Amino acid sequence: MKSDNIKKGIAKTPHRGLLMATGVSRKNMDAPFIGVASSFSDLVPGHIGMRDLERQIEKGIHTAGGQSFVFGVPAICDGIAMGHSGMRYSLPSRDLIADCVESVAGAHQLDGIVLLSNCDKITPGMLIGALRLNIPAIIVTAGPMLDGMCRGENKLTMVTGSFEAVGRFRNGEISEEHLLALEENSCPSAGACQGMYTANTMACLTEVIGMSLPYCSSASAVSAQKRRIAFESGMQVVELVKKDLKPSDIITRESLRNAITADLALGGSTNTFLHILAIANAGGINITLNDFEDLSAKIHQIVKINPSSTLTMTDFHNAGGVPAVIKSLENFLVDTQTASGLSVKEIANSAWVDTEIIPPYEKSTYTQSGLAVLYGNLAKDGCVIKTSGVAPECYEFEGYAKTFDSEEAAMAALEGDKIKEGDVIVIRYEGPKGGPGMREMLAPTSLLVGKGLGKKCALITDGRFSGATRGICVGHICPEAANGGVIALVKDGDIIKININTRSIELCVSDEELEVRRKRLKPFEPKVKSGYLAKYAKNVQDASHGAIV
Repeated sequence: MKSDNIKKGIAKTPHRGLLMATGVSRKNMDAPFIGVASSFSDLVPGHIGMRDLERQIEKGIHTAGGQSFVFGVPAICDGIAMGHSGMRYSLPSRDLIADCVESVAGAHQLDGIVLLSNCDKITPGMLIGALRLNIPAIIVTAGPMLDGMCRGENKLTMVTGSFEAVGRFRNGEISEEHLLALEENSCPSAGACQGMYTANTMACLTEVIGMSLPYCSSASAVSAQKRRIAFESGMQVVELVKKDLKPSDIITRESLRNAITADLALGGSTNTFLHILAIANAGGINITLNDFEDLSAKIHQIVKINPSSTLTMTDFHNAGGVPAVIKSLENFLVDTQTASGLSVKEIANSAWVDTEIIPPYEKSTYTQSGLAVLYGNLAKDGCVIKTSGVAPECYEFEGYAKTFDSEEAAMAALEGDKIKEGDVIVIRYEGPKGGPGMREMLAPTSLLVGKGLGKKCALITDGRFSGATRGICVGHICPEAANGGVIALVKDGDIIKININTRSIELCVSDEELEVRRKRLKPFEPKVKSGYLAKYAKNVQDASHGAIV
């Protein structure tokens, strides 16, 4: 075992002495040493219930004959970090989390690891860390929160009950008292926010890849089933150590393409483009935007979950969850192995499905994939849109640019009623380098919807979006403004055309005029010049490569 490097032989007497100081008995020195990387935090709703899950995982490890060691990794709540400078830290934290997992497990020579995760950047960060370590590993995602209820409104989510409610209040549709009631009731429990946002999308894709047990992604954070899954995951990781089944055996080009296929069928978060590319890079796997584009042309959506419909993760779980999706898509998926001991086909064969919600692929009524990559002179290296959140009548949109060099400037215009029907809001200098950190634009997109402009305006950015975003919202525009991308050259009043059907985005300005504007463009001045974010901005690659560092 790898842990023999810290516990076998006379020379390791000091090491054993220190381990005994932690409570490890001499008898357990021969057991596999299993880390439990926990992202517990009192700051993050998705993570506040993890203390109990830690204990369940530890029980499972000890039942199977292992010795557990819990250690912490950082976690950021994107919802709380949203709409201000704090969001700059969210995407960079993915690499910080990967570094923490790699550093602690590598330094202490662990034989295996359980990664307890939930929210947006933690799950991909842990997957990256697991691939770097390449020791037997399994992920436990802590699960979604319960649906909110308030004043006759059921199935409230963090988005409908808070972010979009702000727009409803500003429009005079609800009172301040009603707004406060929604505030108190839209997030009623521990867990990741209720829709197919980034946290739950990444949990689902982790399950499709095979790095978590069946039903882990959708089992409620406060359910007995989640506790059982945590226990079983602790037991299973010891089995993985015995078999020496490593992340590189499970996370392959085939399993990542399976995940992309499921992502397109679910209409998940656009952030998955960044994360899958980054995970692939960590594993030395050849996955590019071309894989998304290729599969997008072949796969249509099979189910829409909030924010694209009123269905929540609770409904999704009750309809069969990820195993049901795998069954619906089984003709498009490669039969890869998983950490559960079951193959993808075996999971499909054992799945129970409510076909009213998750229909067989051929009976789905949708014709488009849930996500798409667009190209054009405005995004030579690509950009992304969550098509599942766009009304079909808006698949082709043409409007006049209103440019803003920061999220704050765009929000001020929205709050000041300076955005009108037919506008294309352009938010730039918010990319990985320009932000820095590629902030999410949930606040402006939610305000657009709340003000009744969700189908009447578009928003494009070199930043990114929450999985909770809906409407004509195009993100990850590459090259970004800070790197001299065409988005930096857009002027107020320019015509912009977005066409989901043809997968195109065009700035209707001649090449000659763009060249004139480029000569007048001022050099980019970094917004942050010291600390972690400055280091990140200096080293980060663009979004088309996963914003990897």
